[in-house]
Order: sequence, then C-alpha cells, then structure tokens
Amino acid sequence: MLAPVTAVDARDPDRDPIAVLIEEGKHREAAGRCAGQHGAAIGRLCMALLGSQAEAEEAAQETLLAACSQMGAYRAEGTVRAWLFGIARRVCARRFENGARERRRLALVRDPSAPWAEAADGDSPAASFATMRRARAVRAALAALRPSEREALILRYQAGLSFREIAAQSGIDEAAARKRASRGLAQLRRVLRSENMEG
Repeated sequence: MLAPVTAVDARDPDRDPIAVLIEEGKHREAAGRCAGQHGAAIGRLCMALLGSQAEAEEAAQETLLAACSQMGAYRAEGTVRAWLFGIARRVCARRFENGARERRRLALVRDPSAPWAEAADGDSPAASFATMRRARAVRAALAALRPSEREALILRYQAGLSFREIAAQSGIDEAAARKRASRGLAQLRRVLRSENMEG
C-alpha cells in the first residue's frame, strides 16, 4: 500500500530552498542564505560593473540589504540568483550615475625588475604585470561597448545568468538578449585584437 503524499513530499525537490524560505516569511534566514550562497557572485558582478574592489564590496552589501528589505515583494518570477543580480545591477547603476565611477583609482604598478617585487600566487613579477595589463585592456574594451551590450556580456559570462534570465532582468525577449551578447562579444574581440596589434 502506498503512503499518503504529505505536503513535504509534494513539494518540488528542485525548488530553490531560499525561495521557499522567502515564501514562508523566514526572511532573516533567507537573507543569511542569500549572503552565503550568492554573496561572492554578487561581489564579482559588482566588481565587473564598477571596476573597483572597494566600490564592489559596498555595492554587494547594499544589494544584500536591499534584497532583505524587498523579500516581502519577491514574486518568484525567476531564480533567486537572477533576482539578486537584478538588484545588484540597479545598485551599481545608481552608483555609476552618482559619479562614483568618475573618481580615479590608484593602481599599484610594480616594477617587474625590482628585486623586492613579490609575485602573487607564485607568478613571476613579469607574469603578474602581464596579467594586470590584460585585465586593464579587457576593462577598457568593455568600457568601449554600448551599455546594453556590456551589461549582457557581464550578466552572461561574469554572473553566469542564462539568456532567459538576462532577458527578464533587462525587460527584453530572449532573442534580443542573445543578440546583445553576441554583438558585444564580437566588438570586444575586435577591440582587443586591434589593441594587441598596436601593442
């Protein structure tokens, strides 16, 4: 004889436990899980959008606080991860508009020939310098893209969102999200190729 189906058995096992906690009104516990499970990814997304570690850390904290206060309005129209990234995008856009991005950043450039220069993660100073130079080139190339294409690339390749999630966050259809990412990637490759030829 089959056992009766209980409420717990009927619940979709693939459901995001954070979404379940939000629906049950356990917002404090859900917020803690959001921070633990998605905090690092939110920080990387903010870093990609703002270009400054300090700004990214502040924006990530602001995102998690905003998410906590908005949990009562969460409608489960996408994944919790996509919802959090949507909040992070808005937080970063607001910081960008307020001029946070205009402040110049001091970059520590080590002299690769200096005997005291220590490399990070066991890399040689020359390799560290080359990595830093490539990172600057990629950031400059991203800055040259249209904002909509840059955002699609960052959400797809940095944040790991699907094209459906990007479309939902950007208010466009999935085909348009794919097209933005494709155009952005092609333009990014062109810019980086031309910089390599000049360098």
